[in-house]
Amino acid sequence: MKKHNFSAGPCILPQDVFQQASNAILNFNNLDLSLLEISHRSPDFMEVMDKAQSLVKELMGLPSGYSVLFLQGGASMQFLMTPYNLMKEGGKAAYLNTGAWANKAIVEAERFGTVDIVASSKDKNFNYIPKGYDCSKEYDYFHCTSNNTIFGTQIQNFELMENAFNVCDMSSDIFSRVIDYSKFDLIYAGAQKNIGPAGVTLVVVNDEILGKTGRDIPSMLNYALASSKGSMFNTPPVFSTYVSMLTLEWLKNNGGIAGIEKINEAKAHLLYSEIDRNPLFKAMVNGVDRSKMNATFVLINPEDQNRFDKLWKEAGVNGLGGHRSVGGYRASMYNALPFDGVQVLVDVMKELEKKA
Repeated sequence: MKKHNFSAGPCILPQDVFQQASNAILNFNNLDLSLLEISHRSPDFMEVMDKAQSLVKELMGLPSGYSVLFLQGGASMQFLMTPYNLMKEGGKAAYLNTGAWANKAIVEAERFGTVDIVASSKDKNFNYIPKGYDCSKEYDYFHCTSNNTIFGTQIQNFELMENAFNVCDMSSDIFSRVIDYSKFDLIYAGAQKNIGPAGVTLVVVNDEILGKTGRDIPSMLNYALASSKGSMFNTPPVFSTYVSMLTLEWLKNNGGIAGIEKINEAKAHLLYSEIDRNPLFKAMVNGVDRSKMNATFVLINPEDQNRFDKLWKEAGVNGLGGHRSVGGYRASMYNALPFDGVQVLVDVMKELEKKA
């Protein structure tokens, strides 16, 4: 049976990418060697790293002066690296609190200095994106999270700071829609949503913002050192970087970010329309703040849960359960999820209605 993978991450990747990656494990570049056993400093892998970095810049439309890094430690490591590299001694940073991951980033930043939470949606269990906060104050940097996988919200219009470096955790919606990436001084994203497998983290940083804190930063946590070494200060996550390169190639060959945005909008429209139409379901998020990557919803009548769960599992749907902290259901519709997969889920929801 064909599986329709709505897992929030690690999640679905393009089938073509899986095939190429599988072949590379057995015989990479006709070397009669596995990708997993060649030197990370060999010309064959250096070409992979160079191409992956180039594709990121091309797809994002970045000007010169940005470094693309493939690091380890996940986005959670970036919660720490961001203040280490950007917050001055005795400095102050501004954070927008829109959910669990933003809150984790705040906790790490508070180890380095003062953190101002300029706005928060905690008052309504993070089911909306705060707006209209003061963007004119001076900070070392401003941090926001573009998409919130647990609660199903997404920033549609970024309100960035005028007198601060602007930082964004884009782990769960990077490369999914057209935005002006050059408005940000630092972008980071765990790979396991729209880029590649877990094990590598993409960091895009404006070189001009580095080296201004006066801190003595440990080597492994220093963006400037990672940039100067081309992400090769130590052995990089070779396989995860290679799969990320393949996924970026797939995205470019399928219309780039503009092309995938149209598909993502169509998938989200199809599912949210059914959630709103079907009297058995209710969305957790309403209005413009709904995420196009992670649709969260619940059953109106909990007694329908067993029947619904049976139906979607029989249809080959996978990974639909909501996060343990909020319950309900979560349909993650990342770039590689085909439109047909969303149609299967919608058909199941309609079938449940017919049998009610």
